[in-house]
Amino acid sequence: MRPAWLQELYPFKNNYMTVEGNELHYVDEGEGEPILMVHGNPTWSFYYRDLIKEFSSSNRVIAPDHIGCGFSDKPQDYEYMLENHISNIEKLVAKLDLKGITLVVHDWGGAIGFGLATRHPDLIKKVVILNTAAYTCDYIPPQINICRTPILGEAVIRGFNAFAGPATHMAVEKPLSKNVKKGYLLPYNNYKNRIATAKFVTDIPMKKSHRSYKTLETIENKLSSLTCPKLVLWGRKDFCFNDYFLDRWRNIYPEATFKIFEDAGHYVIEDESAAVIKEMRAFI
Repeated sequence: MRPAWLQELYPFKNNYMTVEGNELHYVDEGEGEPILMVHGNPTWSFYYRDLIKEFSSSNRVIAPDHIGCGFSDKPQDYEYMLENHISNIEKLVAKLDLKGITLVVHDWGGAIGFGLATRHPDLIKKVVILNTAAYTCDYIPPQINICRTPILGEAVIRGFNAFAGPATHMAVEKPLSKNVKKGYLLPYNNYKNRIATAKFVTDIPMKKSHRSYKTLETIENKLSSLTCPKLVLWGRKDFCFNDYFLDRWRNIYPEATFKIFEDAGHYVIEDESAAVIKEMRAFI
């Protein structure tokens, strides 16, 4: 039974799909053309709650929690790597028989979502890009890189919630309410449950020898072949996905529609919820 404060913020039915013996949780609300919302690290489908409420009145909205995140299982022996996250989304899309998808991606959801899109472009109708990347690069923000320090990085992330915790104030320009902060942190309430927030960080492929580099490189090489309409909604005060990443998207998709929110941070939906909804409504 959910507490009243969470039910008010996140009043959605729980749905589950079994993948390799683990339960993957997803939201599936409304009817009509599907909108698939793919979250990153260290959030979960809770990040999209305002969009789910808005667009489920006119569309079928699906928002999964990656294994290790949100209300999904958090196995300790799982291979938390890009290829597996993409595969899980592919299986969910097949299970739900989704076609003509408007894909919405944020943070690590960019690589995962574009993994789906570049493998199955026939399923994708439109893409909404929110402060994310889906390509290799040799730049990484120092705040993120320090969390990749062997042994120490995982110890502080899992022991002290030193990734999801700080994100509730570093990722926004407008302070989050007490209950919204609680919502973001709810699934990551102990050492065991923070495994994915640590593993996502170490899965960032900075070298060609990294196990996820080839997967990401393949996605990058196919991005330009994805010809569907694209809308980029970007928080300019993002400490992580800064102008370097925005410029990369401009180069990859010069034909896309770009809307820059100068006073929004990484959690652009939190800082500019109404404006994001307005832009998406017009685009969809």
